[in-house]
Amino acid sequence: MVSPTNPAPLTIGSRTFEWGQRTYVVGIINATPDSFSGDGIVDPQAAVHLAERMVEAGADILDLGAESTRPEFAAIDAETEWGRLMLVLGAVRRAVSLPITVDTSKAEVARRALDYGADAINDVTGFLGDAGMARVVAQAGAPAILMHNQRGREFGGDVIRDTRAGFERCIAAAVAGGVSRERLILDPGFGFGWGPVQNFELLRRLGELRDLGRPLMIGTSRKSSIGYIIDRPAQEREWGTAATVALAIQQGVDLVRVHDVDEMVQVARVADAVVRQAVP
Repeated sequence: MVSPTNPAPLTIGSRTFEWGQRTYVVGIINATPDSFSGDGIVDPQAAVHLAERMVEAGADILDLGAESTRPEFAAIDAETEWGRLMLVLGAVRRAVSLPITVDTSKAEVARRALDYGADAINDVTGFLGDAGMARVVAQAGAPAILMHNQRGREFGGDVIRDTRAGFERCIAAAVAGGVSRERLILDPGFGFGWGPVQNFELLRRLGELRDLGRPLMIGTSRKSSIGYIIDRPAQEREWGTAATVALAIQQGVDLVRVHDVDEMVQVARVADAVVRQAVP
């Protein structure tokens, strides 16, 4: 189910994204040793090799992060996070021209990353974690991805109603800090505070969030809810991930954030041919 109304195009870095034409694939590069999926990279050259493979495979955006957000993750301070991120971000920025988003919830890390070549910020707290984040993004004139994060929140009985209310808080924080609503992408937070039942209901009903008028991104890749169904370790969940990507596209999602870019680009292209009639 794809809404006939799509948000206006959004420029991120050197590229303009036209929503509704096809699904865009966001490749994950984790510059952290404690990634839940075991794919953490701390060596800048290894990150460049991964980035180049993702570009060749058809990624549209690269998302770099240096602090794990897995359940019960060990928080680190801004200096530690930036120390991990800086060399990887610099090396990848020099090597590729794709837009780069940085996954951080700290305003100071976001400021440094944007100054260092990042094109947008991906905040898993949706601008609700660090009061300075919206101001930093606004001053840079950058787009942002805001996640609704259900962790620590009481479930109200309807996953879409809770997600919608969370998005409204996130958008209000962004606008109050000077970030235009038209520069926002929304992520409903699959796996962030929801159990498997709620996660799959969220996936099944994603299309109900299209009326918020902003592009939707979802990150189901290798998540534990997939492992709950197929009983495979994180590195062996690509087929389960493929199913969630196809179903999300059927619901009108605009971006999918994934580890396995080559495989998920293929899934997205075939799903787009069916759902969006995007046949080359």
